[in-house]
Amino acid sequence: MSGKNWKKTALFLGLTFSLNYLLVILYLALGGKWVMPGSLIISVIYMFIPMTVTIFLQKTVYKKPLQGPLEIYLKPNRWFAVAWLLPPVLSFAILGINLLMPGVEYSPEMAGLLERFKDTLPPEQYAQVERQVDMFPLHPIWIGLLQGLIAGVTVNAVAGFGEELGWRGFLQKELGHLGFWKSAALIGVVWGVWHAPIILQGHNYPQHPTAGVLMMTVFTLLLSPIFSYIRLRAKSVIAAAIIHGSLNATFGLSLMVTKGGNDLTVGATGLAGFIVLALANVGLFVYERFLAKEPLTARQ
Repeated sequence: MSGKNWKKTALFLGLTFSLNYLLVILYLALGGKWVMPGSLIISVIYMFIPMTVTIFLQKTVYKKPLQGPLEIYLKPNRWFAVAWLLPPVLSFAILGINLLMPGVEYSPEMAGLLERFKDTLPPEQYAQVERQVDMFPLHPIWIGLLQGLIAGVTVNAVAGFGEELGWRGFLQKELGHLGFWKSAALIGVVWGVWHAPIILQGHNYPQHPTAGVLMMTVFTLLLSPIFSYIRLRAKSVIAAAIIHGSLNATFGLSLMVTKGGNDLTVGATGLAGFIVLALANVGLFVYERFLAKEPLTARQ
């Protein structure tokens, strides 16, 4: 990494991590609890800080435009569709792997999912969720899929853009000279450690918040090449925002009809998810090495 790249990367990471970590520390110091709706509000603000830092650095420090250098292009191509539809495909694959885990069984009445809501929702909201499940005309997994696809390309994609302008926009541009796999791996590790303050509060791993920091880092390490590849093939950070939004909106499907296991073994952020994402990375490598018509470059 050149001295210039190193300084820009260090400044971006220093500001981003400081602001994100400080946000959670202040929230907790002022008496905030990691329960809804406070945890949701802080999580959404948390997601937009990488974008805010990127805009600040580009416009005020480096005096450069955003759209061209960071490829913020809303010109759909087939990779936008891949970004939208791949997460639910992975989610159903993870569902299948869940059922191979010890102590996990199929639960069409969603007993396992409802049990997990007890860890994150106040009693009155949990009771409301139970009532709503009983009133659905279709099985909730299909309703969840439809809602997830809609949210993934709309409101969740907007929130995803808050992160992706930083990770797959600014940071990928600065680290691109390392090559695709090295840059994606480094971004993946940074991305995982960046989550640490909210993971320690029980986000994604309410049963194992401390071990969850390492688990989340493994998760983002495996996820990062997929996001980076789609962003580069689409030639737009918007595609990265779409896959991020679609993932956040649909990966819960992998847990809807299972019972048993824990947050370290089942679901997208557990061992089952790691197996599917590892296989997806192998498939990505094979596709790029033997099937892709044009070689990929991580430089921008």
